[in-house]
Amino acid sequence: MRSIKNWCLSLGKPYQFALLFGCIALAIGLRVWGLNFGLPYVYHPDEGLVIVKSQEMLKTWDFHPRFFHWPSLIFYLNTFVYGLYFLVGKTVGVFQSTADIPAPTILGMAVGYISMPTIWLASRILTMSLGVGSVVLTFVNGRSLTGKWGVGIFAAILVSVSPANVSNSRFVAPDTFATFFVLLAFYGIVKVFHTGKSRYYLFTGIAVGLATSSKYNAALIGLPLILAHLYHHGLAQDGWKISLKRGVKDWRLIGAGLISIVVFVLTTPYAILDWPMFWEGIQFNAMHYNSGHEGMEGNTLNWYLSYLWRVEGLFFILALLEIGRGVYSRDWSTILLAIFPIIYFASISTFVVRNNRTLLIAIPFFILLAAQFLMFVYSWLKRQTFWWRPYGIAVLLLIMAVTIAKPLQKTVASSQRQTIVDSRETARIWISDNLPQGAKIALESYAPFVDPRSFSVSYINKLTDNSLETYRADGVDYLIFSYGTYGRFFVEPEKYAQEVAAYEHMWSQLEPVQIFTDGGYEVRVYAVITPD
Repeated sequence: MRSIKNWCLSLGKPYQFALLFGCIALAIGLRVWGLNFGLPYVYHPDEGLVIVKSQEMLKTWDFHPRFFHWPSLIFYLNTFVYGLYFLVGKTVGVFQSTADIPAPTILGMAVGYISMPTIWLASRILTMSLGVGSVVLTFVNGRSLTGKWGVGIFAAILVSVSPANVSNSRFVAPDTFATFFVLLAFYGIVKVFHTGKSRYYLFTGIAVGLATSSKYNAALIGLPLILAHLYHHGLAQDGWKISLKRGVKDWRLIGAGLISIVVFVLTTPYAILDWPMFWEGIQFNAMHYNSGHEGMEGNTLNWYLSYLWRVEGLFFILALLEIGRGVYSRDWSTILLAIFPIIYFASISTFVVRNNRTLLIAIPFFILLAAQFLMFVYSWLKRQTFWWRPYGIAVLLLIMAVTIAKPLQKTVASSQRQTIVDSRETARIWISDNLPQGAKIALESYAPFVDPRSFSVSYINKLTDNSLETYRADGVDYLIFSYGTYGRFFVEPEKYAQEVAAYEHMWSQLEPVQIFTDGGYEVRVYAVITPD
């Protein structure tokens, strides 16, 4: 009890403690808002895969995921959650065996249905918990690294309202898992940096292994550990020169690396047990990120810079200023903090594929750098005796408010959009009520769910992948097009001229039945015309 009390006191004074928990409450509130989006229907492209495989593991006790585009930790953690879910259900008499847990009906990418939505919510709550945990770890890292409560709490507030962090905290996908464990690993790195104690090497090794088992490129978080180790055990007195000889001789750095490998293998065991399939997944991942993903490809560096400025706000500029300040003043804490996000950002900027979830694990580090810069400026202003000091502090507080306000506004707007009923729901109801039972329907990714018990349903990733003659030969009566698939091409018509032309040509040969635009999301229903 005393240790818990001491830990609570270390968080700050009572008003600081209250502000921290207010920040956590804000983080929870923003992530709970819209947590049940779409349910009982499936609108996210990755969630179905995780939930189906995790349920299969629980029901069969076969823990081979047979999928290595991601590491395996997300499947095992969700399987554990479903185990708890089953035990609760069995206790209250809902389930007799794991076979009673209903599996989702997945027709295609982002097209599915679950008869028991609490199953889906259980997995989303797990992701959300790690998202909120990332907020807490951001605070802990900021305070531990700099010794300044203000750095930790300001950074935690920014992560709590970050659009990328909030939105991805609602999805059953690996990115929020990786973010949590990367921040956990950095806490151990900070402790090595300050104390050099052996237990923090062990802690960091475990956390790096878990981060890598969440997302392969999260392994880059191990790089700051090298600097923290060399700093503590081999730094010369002039502040720059590091004795590699003294640092490398210490076995604990190698030990931490070996521990991370062991933990990775324990949590992604079929990387060893089924090496050919694992290697095939690694190769697919490399090819995918370097070849392209329609609607998420090209101009990667510009896209990331634009995203950070337009959506996440001012903190990226402040982070760059802090990196410059830290290098100029030989501030090793800033350099330690900057290593991972710089190297990670540089590496993902070389990919062809780009999206906000790939950037996600670097965002808390840039935010911590921005908070550190603002606290440095604030401390500098407080020491000044110039007449304009109060005005300088006022401007700084305004900058801090703007830095929080912009991402908060974006998060609120995106959360509102997510809770609006859109055409996937209104079209689903209309199709069920108006199209003839037993009609043969082909749909593409992100389309409304069409009940296969009432219709003969086939799925094609992109309806233009097949010719109209193929649909006629197969006896297809209706085609259902979704903006989630074709919209990405019409947003950039010059870049995707061929795809736009293919859709427009197919539409011109079909009979429009109904076009839905509810909630800003378009769904098109066409009848297949058989020529005379």
